[in-house]
Amino acid sequence: MRKRMAFVVLATAAAGIGALVAPAAQADGSGDTALGEVTVSGGDLVVGTTKAKTFQVAVTASDDSGIKSAEIYLDGPSYGYLSPTGPVKCVASATDAHTSTCTASFTVDPRVDFIDNAPAGTWYANVWVDANDDDYVTTEKAASFTVRRASKLTVNAAPEPVRKGRTITVTGALTRANWETAAYAGYTVQPVTLEFRKKSGTGYTAVKTVKSGGGGALKTTVTAAEDGYFRWNFAGNGTTPPVKSTADFVDVQ
Repeated sequence: MRKRMAFVVLATAAAGIGALVAPAAQADGSGDTALGEVTVSGGDLVVGTTKAKTFQVAVTASDDSGIKSAEIYLDGPSYGYLSPTGPVKCVASATDAHTSTCTASFTVDPRVDFIDNAPAGTWYANVWVDANDDDYVTTEKAASFTVRRASKLTVNAAPEPVRKGRTITVTGALTRANWETAAYAGYTVQPVTLEFRKKSGTGYTAVKTVKSGGGGALKTTVTAAEDGYFRWNFAGNGTTPPVKSTADFVDVQ
């Protein structure tokens, strides 16, 4: 199960490739080969505990002789490194033979590629493009995207029904994928906002914000005023995506 990761770590060390820092570094190269737009499909990769995710990186480049080939590799925090699942395919523009779009497919499998949670965060693309006349262009900061640990959020408001003026206790739990254990675990000390929507309303309003406790537990109390729906809302951060719980209706009598 971990064979691919072992190979990736060794390949990274052998190539001397480190984590990139920020997009927009100066490209290096020879001749008139120019790098254009670099895009990552989705842009924000949310990875759970078992399901592999496949995505593409597309690179547009041009040269007066046309584009011959491209290499694309991805670097992330810690040991994070991905190579394409197959050859990079370069296709010339139908309107400009000097310009091509080169596309690579990548697959990230939390059961194979991640031995712990360290690779969560910002990732970058390394790009090398060769032209037909042996000109080339390369940059290690061509594009950035995030790989984040999938999150879940639950809610329960009780008692139901409740008399007006009585206390409603709203609980829940914030959890996220733990790639080391292949299970979801509580995400502690995180600000999570309780929101309320009137039964006849169309939008939610913030009630109060609390921090998650042990096991990601959430708990607060409010005064019953009218029928409506309660939910928790986590805004997310660099390693964990935003998530909203389902709504729990409370009948106020």
